[in-house]
Amino acid sequence: MSGSGQSQFRCTQTPSKVLHLRNLPWECNEEELVELCKPFGKIVNTKCDVGTNRNQAFVEFVDLSQAINMVSYYASSSEPAQIRGKTVYIQYSNRHEIVNNKSPGDVPGNVLLVTIEGVEAGDVSIDVIHLVFSAFGFVHKIATFEKAAGFQALIQYSDVQTASTARDSLDGRSIPRYLLPSHLNECQLRISYSAHTDLNIKFQSHRSRDYTNPYLPVNPTAMEGFLQPAVGPDGKKKEFESNVLLASIENMQYAITVDVLHTVFSSFGTVQKIAIFEKNGGTQALIQYPESATAAAAKDALEGHCIYEGGYCKLHLSYSRHTDLNVKAYTDKSRDYTIQVPLPMQQTGGVPGVGYASSSAAQGQAPVTPVSSWDPPPAGTFSGQAYMSAPGNPQMGGTRPLHQPNVFPGGVSFPSQPRYYGS
Repeated sequence: MSGSGQSQFRCTQTPSKVLHLRNLPWECNEEELVELCKPFGKIVNTKCDVGTNRNQAFVEFVDLSQAINMVSYYASSSEPAQIRGKTVYIQYSNRHEIVNNKSPGDVPGNVLLVTIEGVEAGDVSIDVIHLVFSAFGFVHKIATFEKAAGFQALIQYSDVQTASTARDSLDGRSIPRYLLPSHLNECQLRISYSAHTDLNIKFQSHRSRDYTNPYLPVNPTAMEGFLQPAVGPDGKKKEFESNVLLASIENMQYAITVDVLHTVFSSFGTVQKIAIFEKNGGTQALIQYPESATAAAAKDALEGHCIYEGGYCKLHLSYSRHTDLNVKAYTDKSRDYTIQVPLPMQQTGGVPGVGYASSSAAQGQAPVTPVSSWDPPPAGTFSGQAYMSAPGNPQMGGTRPLHQPNVFPGGVSFPSQPRYYGS
């Protein structure tokens, strides 16, 4: 046996029709392994990318004698086995067959797992995905989601054959350019088989569709174009707009109540609902308007401003994915202004500070602490500027309304703004 052969083999092992190959070049594939081994017999299975460095592999011959022939040949040859000029070390494996060689993504099924590379969620709509994959047969269901691998979709066909045809035709290709937003040049499809056989779609939306069930409920966010990012003239994706604002409040020297938020946000239009909650150690609130235009006006005017002088209760605003808040009508943390306020609740202070100041002081009772008045930010104000005095120093008279609905910053009336529900 030659010196070069000595380092390539371990001759004390029991022969097996499965050979263990080591020291393979980076990303050595199945075709390269078969090319090396096929002079000695038929290869029935392989397993690549084995080991910590993914530089090992197993090959299985159809017959034990074929594996012995390969080992014997290179053990006695002065020329070592090589792939891409790199010496490959060969030995018998302890296993007698390769099992579970195929990952779940290689086992054919009727549901495809599609990874759309180079895009973000919203760049490619579910309708575009349906158009592309329905070219190969009837698409039953689609579900899209985001994972570490990127934006992905599950596509369900009626049978394995249709799914296989779509995979073979589309894997590695790009969605046609004319179906993509202008800021995208291409987006490649990486397609494998899913272990799913029947997707559970609970409702029709911009994220999921069941084309076999026309009676499935429609999610409110499934409206045409809703939450699909728009693209500005510069080609950059614009933030989607919603009728519900998410307010994060920092530097809370003073407590923030539903009434305070109503006073602040109703300066820009009708506030329908408010919900306050704690999250990640901070105070946040959801404020619902009838339409996104009013929410956008409030967001642009109030972002970065402080509710109280001294930099207290600073607002940071973004759009929420909610469209209709499900809140309890009258609690200390939520309010639904679309429901008529019962008179007994007004008289007992069930909703203090809503509409006008409490008149309890005139009745000889201890007055309820009024909510500080909110003057809409005048033109030319800057982020961080406060518009309320501290709670101990209110700027309001006993009969002054706590809010000025339908008014823009600077006192400009908001066009065609409906009155409060229930007023």
